[in-house]
Amino acid sequence: MKHQQTIAAAPGDAYPDAGSGRQEVTTGDLYRAAWAASLGSALEYYDFALYNLASALIFGPLFFPSSDPSMGLIASFGAYFLGFAIRPVGGIIFGTLGDRYGRKFVLMATILLMGIASTLIGLLPTYATAGVWAPVLLVGCRLLQGLGAGAEQAGAAVLMAEYAPAKRRGYFAALPFMGVLLGTVMAAAIYFALVRVEDISQSWLWRVPFLLSVVIIAVAIWIRLKLKESPSFAKLEARHQVKDSPLKHLIKHSKPTLLKVIGMRMAENGGSSIYQSLAISYMATATGLKGQIGPIALLLAGASGAIVIPLTGILSDRLGRIPVYRAFAVYQLVLAYPTWWVLSQGNATASIAMLCVALAGVWGMFATQGALLPELFGAQHRYAGVAVGREVSAVIAGGVAPLIGASIIAWATAHWGGSEGRILAWIPLATYVAILSLIGVVTTFYTPETRGRDLDDLRDAAEMPGQSVGGTADASVRH
Repeated sequence: MKHQQTIAAAPGDAYPDAGSGRQEVTTGDLYRAAWAASLGSALEYYDFALYNLASALIFGPLFFPSSDPSMGLIASFGAYFLGFAIRPVGGIIFGTLGDRYGRKFVLMATILLMGIASTLIGLLPTYATAGVWAPVLLVGCRLLQGLGAGAEQAGAAVLMAEYAPAKRRGYFAALPFMGVLLGTVMAAAIYFALVRVEDISQSWLWRVPFLLSVVIIAVAIWIRLKLKESPSFAKLEARHQVKDSPLKHLIKHSKPTLLKVIGMRMAENGGSSIYQSLAISYMATATGLKGQIGPIALLLAGASGAIVIPLTGILSDRLGRIPVYRAFAVYQLVLAYPTWWVLSQGNATASIAMLCVALAGVWGMFATQGALLPELFGAQHRYAGVAVGREVSAVIAGGVAPLIGASIIAWATAHWGGSEGRILAWIPLATYVAILSLIGVVTTFYTPETRGRDLDDLRDAAEMPGQSVGGTADASVRH
């Protein structure tokens, strides 16, 4: 017997039905939405972590052969950056479609696009076989991944926030970010096994993790096919309030809100890319901590995130979105120099432990933004707003960070005395993390508190009367 208890929802959590004028959100609907959103995030971050690990450990010699390892690393992360650079385009295209034709439609398209691109990477010829076409094809697959990823996690956040009851929205909207951990842990676990293979870059085994994307695609599509449209979008359709040009509406009404999203996410997205990608490369090239160290660190960090993320969602329901987000951004800022100093010492156990501690800040910001970002935007342009804001910051912070970091390491190696200079690169790298974190902290003081606001409202949070900024007051929680 299926459990179909009705969730006590805010007025904005239920939507009109053609027959009754109102349709309730059941627990079955809610948890199906959570699974649908989480599996998309899992695939996105499975691809993300796979490419990070492969860039640090494999892709350089396979696709960008060079006598200088630093140049190979820069080229590999350059292709990684292009995947990020295209994400705002994906956010604009699919975010607009999500506000025009519905959340479910777009989430089906993005999961297919990401999954197919990831699978194709596992089928690519290498430079030794195809010459210059090998890196060209790799970049092409990264661009396809980036297009899909540009709206996947934004759609997951919007879908879950619009499904969840207002008083528990922080908790439920954080659940899709458990998919981030699932994807990261799966990728790290697979590479943990594969790096034990001698000379893996000469083996076909490096292809297996990318080919396994097919499994995640199949499960995610099966669940999403059974998913109802989100309550808020269904209400927009029933009231004939869907905009023909949601992007135009977004640009006209929400530029300040977009800037706030971009500023806050400099801390979270920069920290995520730097600690999950660049730090692994730094440990391998500067301190000699190669092989299984990086995957082990990501495995344990992912396990710790499974605790941090749901607890953070609960905290944001009790304390507010802005205070919690700011606290984790400050946490990352304070730990920037201690973290990189520990990584520079070359102690495997201490480095793994410190990465787990540092990534807790990223997990906390991830979890909080699940509810915060959708709550900042009005219903008619919410998907486009979250997607564009998220992905512009992803380019500025997340996509550029590993490339800038690899360039810093190369510069320090050349100007500060070879291998010793490479180790000393930890100082400018820590400064980079601190600057990104500080931008996030400062932006929170200009961002309105959104806890509990009605997501059927057509206005942005900043446009609502009596709204304060900096987390000093709550939006009215609807019962």
